Amino acid sequence: MSDVFPYAVSFQPASQPLHGRMTVPGSKSITNRALICAAMARGTSHLTGVLDSEDTRVMVEAWVALGLSVDWDKTAETINIKGCNGQPPHPNGDLHIANSGTSIRFLTAALAATRGEYLLDGVPRMRERPIGDLIDGLRELGANVASLNTQHPNCPPVRVVANGLRGGVGNVAGDVSSQFLSGMMMAAPYAVTPVVIRVIGDLVSKPYVDMTAAVMKSFGVELRGTQGSRGLEYAVDSPQSYVGCDYAIEPDASAASYFLGAAAIMGGSMRIDGLSFDALQGDVHFAKVLEKMGCRVSSGVDFIEVAGRASRGIDIDMNAISDTVQTLAAVALFVDGPTRVRGVAHNRHKETDRIGDLACELRRLGATVDEHDDGLTIHPQPLVGVDLLTYRDHRMAMSLSLVGLKVPGVRILDPKCTEKTYPEFFEDMGVVLGQKPKYEAI
Repeated sequence: MSDVFPYAVSFQPASQPLHGRMTVPGSKSITNRALICAAMARGTSHLTGVLDSEDTRVMVEAWVALGLSVDWDKTAETINIKGCNGQPPHPNGDLHIANSGTSIRFLTAALAATRGEYLLDGVPRMRERPIGDLIDGLRELGANVASLNTQHPNCPPVRVVANGLRGGVGNVAGDVSSQFLSGMMMAAPYAVTPVVIRVIGDLVSKPYVDMTAAVMKSFGVELRGTQGSRGLEYAVDSPQSYVGCDYAIEPDASAASYFLGAAAIMGGSMRIDGLSFDALQGDVHFAKVLEKMGCRVSSGVDFIEVAGRASRGIDIDMNAISDTVQTLAAVALFVDGPTRVRGVAHNRHKETDRIGDLACELRRLGATVDEHDDGLTIHPQPLVGVDLLTYRDHRMAMSLSLVGLKVPGVRILDPKCTEKTYPEFFEDMGVVLGQKPKYEAI
């Protein structure tokens, strides 16, 4: 095991309630959407609050490889990027996307609207993550896109032989990932004729689609979303172009959930600055989930605060905020009664199987867990300290570390996986807790 996980991280269980406040780094989801729009735009954009993480780095590196000028001041959290007006200077490239779902899905769609030939690939887990529904939808709009994966058809690597998008009507499944729809939405303005995108089936994580529309609007392109007899549709008047602008990126609401979850486990209070319930990110509503569990929630124009320990289990549909399921699971271990999470079958297709693998680690801690097709039920039991696997999933690492705030002997293996979205997570949590994270070779 030591060859795979050279070190582990842990915190000392806390004897006192938590009282803290935090400004988390910028939103990964918004950063990568803004980078797509800015890169494809006419003119120069100035982005502030930019997240520095593996997912955002691979997005920036892809556009640099395609010839764009990107000036990234990581200390100031700013990027100046000169847009290509829909056509990268280097119309060919092999792009390595690591395990960034937003990057490979958004770039596949955006590059399909250009002219050139591109290959997009990533780490082994990326070659197991579905992209077929996006490929099918882009083909209906005139794209020449194909999976080259013989072992897992309709997964990366993806080849794009781009000659623009003709437009028209494209259908996209909504039940695996909203990123397919978001990618098509952001590419649509560069089609030759107007575009209508029809969502087939239920749409998961709809707040992320609303986020995409809001970012596009900031760069000068508006969509029309309608719920018609054929289901949900989005229409774009193409052709048109994004326009470079100054754009401020919100703090990451998914990252904020871990600090709010810490307060729900430990008691006391935790305030997140820079976020409100009017944010673009649906995950700000995780605070209201904690309220249902017995915490007190207050908010203003630029903060959300959670106070008091979570006390009771709940039955809740987490479809709209599925990235916070693992955080909820950590909190659910310390309440009275079971917690049933519904509506997140698509979580099996994330960085890891966030239902099956999460259930496995919760059981190793001592909890009783019922696994369902669309979620899980967590029955609190006396817990034991163990080394917890992360499955190279940043959210497994960050959420399960919260268990160690109450249970001695909990260590998180492979903590470096948090570099995907939050490289300094353990250090920032240590500041809030008033203790340094303990790193140990194993």
